[in-house]
Amino acid sequence: MTLAAPVRAFLDGALREPLDFLTLEEQRQFMRHLSDLNYLRYGRRPDPVASVVDHAVPTGAGPVRVREYRPSTGRPLPAHIFLHGGGWWLGAVDELVNDAMCRYRCLRAGCAVLAIDYPLAPRHPFPAAVDAAHAVLSHVIGNPGMWDIDPGSVSVGGVSAGANLVAALALKCRAEGGPHTILQLLEVPVLDLTRWCAPGAPDPDRHHADELIAAVNRYLDGPDPSGPTAGTDPVARGGERVRERARAPLASPLAAPDLSGLPPAHIMTAEMDPLRVDGELYARRLAEAGVAVTLRPCPGAIHGVSFLTRVWPPARQWQRSAAEAVRRAHERTGGAPHRGKGAPPWPTQ
Repeated sequence: MTLAAPVRAFLDGALREPLDFLTLEEQRQFMRHLSDLNYLRYGRRPDPVASVVDHAVPTGAGPVRVREYRPSTGRPLPAHIFLHGGGWWLGAVDELVNDAMCRYRCLRAGCAVLAIDYPLAPRHPFPAAVDAAHAVLSHVIGNPGMWDIDPGSVSVGGVSAGANLVAALALKCRAEGGPHTILQLLEVPVLDLTRWCAPGAPDPDRHHADELIAAVNRYLDGPDPSGPTAGTDPVARGGERVRERARAPLASPLAAPDLSGLPPAHIMTAEMDPLRVDGELYARRLAEAGVAVTLRPCPGAIHGVSFLTRVWPPARQWQRSAAEAVRRAHERTGGAPHRGKGAPPWPTQ
């Protein structure tokens, strides 16, 4: 399929030069600036919401920042937990693309959105992010009065690596008997890390494959050597330790032998994304396990579709679909979504 002009322009401007002469923190700072610049260039301007407040939630590994968005004040609302992307080692709740998604979803789904600034690899390797997300979810559902939310109407969603964490969180909640959620929203999910543990990963874009392999190694293998990473080959790192961890269901949810009893799922895939097959296979396996699942593919879309909401109509439709899936899930479980003052009408398509 021929890429749409805005999608091609976005890809043509993507960084191709390696950053291995920078320290890990310098790479993070550079990629954060690049992400924000890309969103300013291609993304829809953020929506005003009633309130945005940061909280520090206690976990076993220390406090985790949670940013709360509300479409209105003064009433218990359904809640949506959001986990950002970034290959498990990049990203933050206040990155522009993530902030815009949370604001949009808050208004269109009529719920409180709680974005988790989960601990990042390699300093906090697998399963630290999954454990932190579970601790935050348990705290929110266990203290509904503190959060002013309906504990029986809580959904969870994530993008890319964040979607991996969402699927893992659903498995962890099932194994530990709770807490219970009403929806797992998986956007461009990466669900089989075993494919990215060694050279020769199945991606025609070698640069993209190398980036994902390096991210998986950071997530599963722990801290890089101190100092600049010059001279290290991210594709060669890992070894058997990484491959063994990649086979764990909380790292690769597709490796779970049984997917029954999980929350309903709404899975969104991009046609031009090599991770598309993960979402398709997971949807099939969930359905075979008796889990209610919808699969929404987006023709012509790339993995970074969330950046294109100002310049490409299908990217806006993607966000409408995600918000509507959350809203409908809350309505089915008796939640009472609230539009908030000045919010646009509910999505109709």
